[in-house]
Amino acid sequence: MDGRDKPDHDGVVGEPGHAAFVDVAVARAYRLTIWGIALGIFVFAGNVVLWALAVGNNQLFKDGVDWVYDVALYGIAALVFGRDERAERWAALAIGGVMAVAGFHTLYDLWDKIMRPRPIELWALEFSAASAIVIAVLIVGLLWRFRREDNPVIKATWLSSRNDVISTTGFALVGLVARVLPVRWPEYFFDVVVACICFQATWAIWKAARPDVHNKAATDAAGGL
Repeated sequence: MDGRDKPDHDGVVGEPGHAAFVDVAVARAYRLTIWGIALGIFVFAGNVVLWALAVGNNQLFKDGVDWVYDVALYGIAALVFGRDERAERWAALAIGGVMAVAGFHTLYDLWDKIMRPRPIELWALEFSAASAIVIAVLIVGLLWRFRREDNPVIKATWLSSRNDVISTTGFALVGLVARVLPVRWPEYFFDVVVACICFQATWAIWKAARPDVHNKAATDAAGGL
């Protein structure tokens, strides 16, 4: 085993050609970024939940609790990134699992809205939509430089941020309008779209985290020498 196979001082394991390999400078920047994202969302969500409890607003409380998926996703990435290749693969799969759960939760929420239509609370809806868009755009901006990395953990968080931008802006532009119209079907249709995006990202993450993908990357690199 040469020096490239050993963990560097940032804890990144692997060698060029492996999907898990990340340049030292990129790894350091990603680690700081992902910790900042995870902690920032946690603080924001906690304040929204406390505010909702203080004013007794159920819709605002639900929107605050929904951030738990993002806290879990980015928290897993922050805790595991830079460990050995197997740990990163399992972390990526866990992130994919979180996104799959979010997809099923979206479908359940759709069913619940159809069975038990909810009263419209426009001020809470507008606050949640606006804050979600701002946070999603900020996260995409922070992770943009890492979008082409093959590391499974980085790929998983990038796909998550991409999904958040699509879903939050879509809900703001489609869902908000749909909820004040006499018909609700555009909102229901977009729920299905969001669930499909979550499942697509889960599939892409699973493919990126498979051991045979890493082995193929190593083989291709060796063949090119």
